[in-house]
Amino acid sequence: MNGVHDMGGMQGFGTVCPEENEPVFHHVWEGRMLALQRAMGFTGAWNIDASRAAQEQLPPADYLAASYYKRWALGMTFNLLRSGLVDPIEIEAGHAISPPAKVARVMRGTDVLRAFTRGKFSRDTGTKPSFCVGDTVRARRMNPDTHTRLPRYARGCVGQIEAVRGCHVLPDTNSLGTGENPQWLYTVVFSGQALWGQSADPTLKVSIEAFEPYLESA
Repeated sequence: MNGVHDMGGMQGFGTVCPEENEPVFHHVWEGRMLALQRAMGFTGAWNIDASRAAQEQLPPADYLAASYYKRWALGMTFNLLRSGLVDPIEIEAGHAISPPAKVARVMRGTDVLRAFTRGKFSRDTGTKPSFCVGDTVRARRMNPDTHTRLPRYARGCVGQIEAVRGCHVLPDTNSLGTGENPQWLYTVVFSGQALWGQSADPTLKVSIEAFEPYLESA
């Protein structure tokens, strides 16, 4: 979906300044938020793409004002309410009021290592890719109302296939809970001038990972 989260190529947000000797967490609650995210992911109540989609639906002012883990907290709250695992009164109170809702599974101490191991999203579909390395393609002009991994700055621009990455779960449908719908995934390279016009640095190149439905032959 289009939103303030899709910040690639946007101007006016200042220079990115990495923090020297940045700690893993700036506050204790951030570590707890990471643990909660993994614990809820383990239940299967929603998937990683639904987590990203929830954060994308935050009002722009809230999104920009929130820190990284605060966005996680706000997105999780959205998914908890949407899935009926909590109600607004419990969120306000900060503790459970009703008996807990049932989930598919609960993470225990012996599950922690597995919960922190990234899952595999590649799938064998028995199909062949429509594009090959070296093909010239155009990123489709699309403005979906729901989650997508095609950055806004690349839409309508022409680039070249650099690599074919296999078939993977399509985030667009996975975030909606309508199925994995595996699609071929490609690395596509764009020149800076293709993305931002002739005034851009001619030596600049940008690579994105793009699913086949995002692309058309150019």
